[in-house]
Amino acid sequence: MFICLCTGVTSHVVNDVVANGAKTSKQIAEACGAGGECGRCRRTLRTIIETHYRVNGAASEPLSR
Repeated sequence: MFICLCTGVTSHVVNDVVANGAKTSKQIAEACGAGGECGRCRRTLRTIIETHYRVNGAASEPLSR
């Protein structure tokens, strides 16, 4: 599924970036471009981040927005 239409980034790419340590939408934008243009996908990016760390139990700090 496409997450960022501006850059054509898919959920697979975003999930990989988050799995490799991204904890903010800014870090995702730096890694793959998603969320770096118009910003409409940032809420979705934050949801993916929060879900990943909730499921994997690695979020001990509040996530930056």
